[in-house]
Amino acid sequence: MEQESQLARLGLFDARVPRYTSYPTAPHFGDAVSSALFTTWIEAIPPGAEISLYLHVPFCRRLCWFCACRTQGTATDDPVIAYVETLKAELALLRRHLAPGVRLSRLHWGGGTPTLLQPGLIRDLAGTIFDIVPMGEGAEFSVEIDPDEVDAARLDALAAAGMNRASIGVQDFDPEIQKTIGRIQPYELTRDVALMIRDRGVKSLNADILYGLPFQTQSRIADSVQKLLSLSPDRVALYGYAHVPWMSRRQQLIPSDAIPTPQERLRLFETAAQLFGWDGYEAIGIDHFARPDDGLAVAARDGRLRRNFQGYTDDTAQVLVGLGASSISRFPQGYAQNASGTSDYTKSVRAGRFTTHRGHVFTPDDRLRGRIIEALMCDFRVERAELLAQYGATEAQVQAMFAAAQAQFGDMVRLDAQGLSIPPAGRPLTRMIARAFDAYDQSKAKHSAAI
Repeated sequence: MEQESQLARLGLFDARVPRYTSYPTAPHFGDAVSSALFTTWIEAIPPGAEISLYLHVPFCRRLCWFCACRTQGTATDDPVIAYVETLKAELALLRRHLAPGVRLSRLHWGGGTPTLLQPGLIRDLAGTIFDIVPMGEGAEFSVEIDPDEVDAARLDALAAAGMNRASIGVQDFDPEIQKTIGRIQPYELTRDVALMIRDRGVKSLNADILYGLPFQTQSRIADSVQKLLSLSPDRVALYGYAHVPWMSRRQQLIPSDAIPTPQERLRLFETAAQLFGWDGYEAIGIDHFARPDDGLAVAARDGRLRRNFQGYTDDTAQVLVGLGASSISRFPQGYAQNASGTSDYTKSVRAGRFTTHRGHVFTPDDRLRGRIIEALMCDFRVERAELLAQYGATEAQVQAMFAAAQAQFGDMVRLDAQGLSIPPAGRPLTRMIARAFDAYDQSKAKHSAAI
């Protein structure tokens, strides 16, 4: 309780801060990045390089009330079929500007619900991708799978296409909580789909679970975590539910008075984290857990952990290309985001041009601060020597930033000759400490709770 009181004094339970899957964060993107500039960035990828590809499918059969992702409901396959044709046209555009010999280090299908695609569409889309950008050695092809919207035929198609990591959204197994958040997904269904995935030779299984959901208690989240552990996932993301009804109207269906307090959210997280630790999972960054032999755990131990729009990653590619409506690409030069609406996205692609409508060009200060924030989010430590040698920082500049963070957070950060670190007691504050290095105005951005 003493630590909780100290965290309260530092503002943890009142703060709203970015998740820092990018720097600067998406609300600070502007119109400086056009489709023409995006094209030059694509053309600057060296021949034979490895890149990552993210493909967004913004459709769902059901719109879960808790979700704030860019999705739309559909009862038929017609809009999905049309959207896949647009994705293929976008891939054809990519082919025109991509240097020869480029290969994939990571391919991720997200959404929405990628498993809405029928087997024929899965084969068609995967074949188009690999014809343009083949998988590199040791590459990873991951797909977000909704247990309520998948069957044996679709899993067969995904496995045949090369899917070697599957990600299942769990959220919570408690029936009352599922009803309150608009996502009915019994444990037995999730278990059966996990077994079907394993039976098809897919060696790696991810799962997402949420804390801070309405009516969630420590005993309820403990029960859900234990059920999840029975599925033996290789990697788990323990995300805090972001209640942002001003951004996502469907969240207005969730009773705000049933949502745990910030103090209760911290205890829910700690309960779940303790159970993962007891079962042999290693803590990764602020909200992930992985088996010791999983690539994410290995990267964390080796100091190679990185952060992108999908969260934590062991991917070393310098370029992430986002395909589909609202997708965000990351280049060494900056960020580029596609048109968010499917109609605007479709019109641009059908007109023969990339759909970039906003983004950000990195400045030297962005690179410096972005690396500090990523290092804190991944390793809870930033090395002074790295900043001086690789980011053009001066000793005085680094010392001033470090000293300001220590003045704000006291013994929740540690400063020594090597750099700045966050001790275990201060790690619930990590996003707030990262914000101390953010040079952009946060007053107008409506971020999620810090815990």
